[in-house]
Amino acid sequence: MKYELSIDVSPVYELLDSFMLYVTKKWTSNLDIGTDWIRDVDGRFTTAQLAALKQAAEWPFEDYDVLYAWAYSRGEASKVLQFLAELENSSLEDCLRRTEPFFHNFTDGECARIKNGYTPLLRIWYEHYFRHVEHTLLPLLIEDASEKKMLESKMDMVPLIEYASGGIVIEDIPGLKTIVLLPTVHNRPINTYCFFKNLMLVQYPVDVPSDNEEEPPTVLLRLTQALSDPTRLRLLRFVANEPKTLWEMQSELNLSREMLMHHLLSLRVAGLLRVHLRGEGTERYSIRPDGASELQMFLESYIRI
Repeated sequence: MKYELSIDVSPVYELLDSFMLYVTKKWTSNLDIGTDWIRDVDGRFTTAQLAALKQAAEWPFEDYDVLYAWAYSRGEASKVLQFLAELENSSLEDCLRRTEPFFHNFTDGECARIKNGYTPLLRIWYEHYFRHVEHTLLPLLIEDASEKKMLESKMDMVPLIEYASGGIVIEDIPGLKTIVLLPTVHNRPINTYCFFKNLMLVQYPVDVPSDNEEEPPTVLLRLTQALSDPTRLRLLRFVANEPKTLWEMQSELNLSREMLMHHLLSLRVAGLLRVHLRGEGTERYSIRPDGASELQMFLESYIRI
């Protein structure tokens, strides 16, 4: 198993992250920014702009895979305004050429719908929200990406990906050639991934330093909240010895798929679970031993033992 690993950093990814979270409301109750962020951002837009943005909530979630692929293939358009201008000025044929290396059976109609539907909304999002926060986020992304690049010479690829993502374990995936690590702030503490033809993008969270040392650190709160539920403790015990599939966990714990996914997300964002990947839709889960040691470390540090 040998893949090419790269670490990419660009405000374009963060633009797409923040837009996706706002429009879809996905995971917001598990994110550090919280549901209040949605209400705060609402006030930045006119009624007509809000209506335009919220219509995108009905569009396929898979559209974002296409937008991330376009961001990855952005070439010299490393800045948000360059990226948006390139999308606006590109012909449909140009967009299709950029998309072809990533997807099978991608149609002209899908390409036109995504290009024409999202590009003006991303422009609105940038003008009224993202440009006001970009300057504070980009240094965090650059600093963290630089740290991960330094670790490339000191760690093997699979442990580095697991360390950066807080639990994603890449196994032998047929056809995969390149893995790209992308730091993100808006998505914290969630790690996400998407598969393309021979490429995999892995987004990992970058924590924002706290200004108040008297408050418990966010990572400690995630750990204690995740461990406060007896079902999640039983789940950790069940996956302690070997990776388990979703079906095995559902059967053992007698949970609905929806409830199981809720508990898994809580444990994942706390850094207590590994996700083993052998391709799309092949997830297996195991305990992440580093999570238990991190709980002790952060607890002792905060209470000053």
